[in-house]
Amino acid sequence: MENAHHRWRWLIVIALSAAAIGLALFADASVAFWINANTSERLRRFMRLVSRTGDWQGLFAAGLILIAIAWLRRSKRWLRVFLAMLIACALAGIVARVGKIAIGRPRPSTTIEQTWNGPSLHSKFNAFPSGHTASSTAFFVTLLIAAGWRIGTPFLFIPLLIAGSRMVVAAHYLSDVIGGFVVGIIAALFVAERMRVRSPRSALRV
Repeated sequence: MENAHHRWRWLIVIALSAAAIGLALFADASVAFWINANTSERLRRFMRLVSRTGDWQGLFAAGLILIAIAWLRRSKRWLRVFLAMLIACALAGIVARVGKIAIGRPRPSTTIEQTWNGPSLHSKFNAFPSGHTASSTAFFVTLLIAAGWRIGTPFLFIPLLIAGSRMVVAAHYLSDVIGGFVVGIIAALFVAERMRVRSPRSALRV
């Protein structure tokens, strides 16, 4: 019975995720137009900096530093949590990378008319889903799941800022970053469940 409920919960998560991406697709053009019309050059420069520092390399460096601190403090609990964050980040990044190569969606900055180009290794056709968003979401949602709402919630601002930066620099559409959120959340839930780092204070359960 528990296994059946578990499968149904995962099916609901997937169905809601697909619906969110589908709805975002309809808003892509209008959101991109609004961002382009209402973004100053100063904000673009700031968001380019956020975009560069929010890639997986920065997250991995932060994760390794946290692991080193936990090891020096001999905290097995936090060592496991930080390791789970790194694994979730890597898993989300891999899934996003495979997905964007297979789908081949042009980025907003391109002038290609096709919506979906098919499999492509060219970076201009690697828009969906957003890898920056997926990796950062997986990293910090794992922290939320493991440490609870009080500790984890403030850090969710980071993947939201990174997702916003990717749209401002015309690297992704709204649906791309929503897709990144979906990949990151599912990766975090999967890793937290497998590594048994879930906090009793966390309401994120699948």
